[in-house]
Amino acid sequence: MELRQFKYFLKAAETLNFTEASRQVFISQSTLSQQIGQLEIELGTPLFDRVGKRVALTEAGELFYDYALQSLAKADAGRNMIRELNELNAGEIQIGVTYGLKSVLTPALIKFAKKYSNVKAKVYFATTDELIEKLNALELDFILTFEEDHLSDTFYLQPLFESRMCLITSKKSAIANLKAIKLKAIEELPLVLPATGFSTRQFVNRIFKEASISPAVSMEINDIPTLLELVKTGMWHTILAQTTVGETVGLCNIPIIDYEVPRKAMIISLKEMYQKRAVMEFYKILLNK
Repeated sequence: MELRQFKYFLKAAETLNFTEASRQVFISQSTLSQQIGQLEIELGTPLFDRVGKRVALTEAGELFYDYALQSLAKADAGRNMIRELNELNAGEIQIGVTYGLKSVLTPALIKFAKKYSNVKAKVYFATTDELIEKLNALELDFILTFEEDHLSDTFYLQPLFESRMCLITSKKSAIANLKAIKLKAIEELPLVLPATGFSTRQFVNRIFKEASISPAVSMEINDIPTLLELVKTGMWHTILAQTTVGETVGLCNIPIIDYEVPRKAMIISLKEMYQKRAVMEFYKILLNK
């Protein structure tokens, strides 16, 4: 069954005159009769009684009328919905993000919301591994995280920026005034680090392993805001990408001078996944285009 057949049937049912119905839908009477005939064959029952030049709805035709009307109405609503989506007056985007890129996401969200107030944004914070899993399950449109070496070629990576790794400490700590620090000097400092599973922790572990350093890790926490609150006390320090902390009150960044390999922030999406217009517009904001 096709929507045009519903349209022809409804017009014929309204006029009870095939000639008038065909005129109003701008087709020939023979075409209208043929299309309605095909619809009756598919349904397995007549929709009209044809007596000479007169037609009347059968019982089946009367019952089918409301369903055909609803189908056309839903199709029109669907077209309107798609138009609204394309004009960014409806819809939603689902974003996954690691806490380390919160400072990048927040201003972009605000700018996007001001420009496209009718598009709903859903944001999910998690570790990179969890975000990749959700992206693969088509639960997210894209994710914001730091580059991972193990990603397969099913992902599309768009670089955002680079951020160097720093020792993060409280502004009231004894080392807050240092302009830079070496890895060896960090070895004896009490550290609170992201839990295993965070890509940042894996990166930090690799840094120490390459330098043959065994850090004094006092705590591991799977919640970055809590981790930063502990660092603010001055009792512990941590190592994170500079952008993770940004201008957080009470904290300062001390560059690690003998390990300057930066972390690369990325937009990651699935190559085969359709990119909504709203998503493309969000990319432009993130990339400052």
